[in-house]
Amino acid sequence: MGRAASSFTAMSERPYVSKSKFLWGQQCRKLLWVAYNAKDRIPEPDAAQQAIFDQGHEVGALAKQLFPGGIEVSADVTDFEQVLQKSLEAVKLRKPLFEPGFVYNGGFARADILNPVSGGAWDIIEVKSSTEVKDVNLLDLAFQAFVYSGAGLNVRRCFVMHVDRNYVRRGAVDPKKFFKLADVTKVVSGLSRKIESQLEDMFSVIRLKQEPEIKIGPHCSDPYDCPLTDECWAFLPPDSVLNLYYGGKKCWRLLQEGVVNLKDIPDEVDLTDRQAIQRKVAGTGQPHIDRKALASFLKRIRYTASFLDFETINAAIPLFDGLSPWQQVPFQFSLHRQAAPGVEAEHHAFLADGRGDPRPKFLHRLRDCIGDKGSIVVYNAKFEAGVLHALADAFPEHAFWIEAVKPRIIDLLQPFQAFDYYHPAQHGSASIKAVLPVLTGRSYADLEIQEGGQASLEFLRVHFGDLPEAERQKVRGQLERYCGQDTEGMIWIVDALRRLTD
Repeated sequence: MGRAASSFTAMSERPYVSKSKFLWGQQCRKLLWVAYNAKDRIPEPDAAQQAIFDQGHEVGALAKQLFPGGIEVSADVTDFEQVLQKSLEAVKLRKPLFEPGFVYNGGFARADILNPVSGGAWDIIEVKSSTEVKDVNLLDLAFQAFVYSGAGLNVRRCFVMHVDRNYVRRGAVDPKKFFKLADVTKVVSGLSRKIESQLEDMFSVIRLKQEPEIKIGPHCSDPYDCPLTDECWAFLPPDSVLNLYYGGKKCWRLLQEGVVNLKDIPDEVDLTDRQAIQRKVAGTGQPHIDRKALASFLKRIRYTASFLDFETINAAIPLFDGLSPWQQVPFQFSLHRQAAPGVEAEHHAFLADGRGDPRPKFLHRLRDCIGDKGSIVVYNAKFEAGVLHALADAFPEHAFWIEAVKPRIIDLLQPFQAFDYYHPAQHGSASIKAVLPVLTGRSYADLEIQEGGQASLEFLRVHFGDLPEAERQKVRGQLERYCGQDTEGMIWIVDALRRLTD
């Protein structure tokens, strides 16, 4: 599929576009310009983004086990010229190569795996921690194929090696069963024909004296969240039209027409009932309250009620036997049991310790605490129910009890998702983090851990990393406070709703 050449391409004088920068350029020309002309404006990855990168590196390392005798090309080399030279030397060995770097026509690519095949040809293999092939993976491979072919390599086929969602760990992870190999050569070949003109366009952007003016749009999060979002979106007011509940294309159309604030949406614009509520409260500054609907919801809660919240971890490479890639593993719960409205609740909790599978102890502790009567109030029942369903599959001895628990679940998210209560300061969100402050005046701002993703990362950090015991205990206390506030916060919310309906 690639063009032949008598020798590998030498470096040119203009800057090189790596495959990551090429994808940035495809997403937003402003982002591309900033990356080359004002890169200090691009923030460092946060903890969540770094965790994604780390997962990718772990999956990549596992994939390399499928290519014994493979060569790490310039793994510790940072000098650009040396990377190219070592790669040129490595291809002569006709062994699997990991991240060899080549340049052509201003593009610089390093494939995850370059595998030698018959006839002096090579296969390019892109390793991904996702469970499916995405459009961006195809574009990524098309760029690599363009560069490698242009640099003189005979590229036979292109593959995406991704995680098999149906894999179940039994003992040591078997990379042969863990991965699926998708041949995407045909699609990549078509896309690669367009790379040259796209690169020329990108170089013209990079050379601009001033950054291009690009309006915000759906591209800001497609295929990835842009690192410049905070900067580019700073002009939006808190109650912007982008907060429209399930607004989709409607949000962007309104913004393009010059409508920025929710309260300014013209009457003739077709809005859903919930979107109409948003427009109304944005104008009045007063919450929308459907007292009849709220009262009906509250009547469904049977006491003694258990207010329950789970925290989970997940990993591309399953940590324990019986798990599939990215499966949610509960490691913590908080449970407040309240005998009647207004009565002080009893608090029960579980937080796994050590590096073993937390699920057996989690289940036993939950079963001891939750009782066999009364409602189980959660926030976003789909999540908790999904975790329980997976636990029933993994531990059939608990399946009968879990099935008996499910009908008792009441979803506190429901009245807010239905906009039976909606405050303008929720800014389109029905999450507990948005609802708790407007209803109770309390928030998570004084907690060291403030959301579930952070809780998962911190648990993994202190239980699977080598940290001092004092640090581990400190973080465990932070985890307990965070999860505990989730369930106590639900009681505060229910109390506030009762006051509204009395």
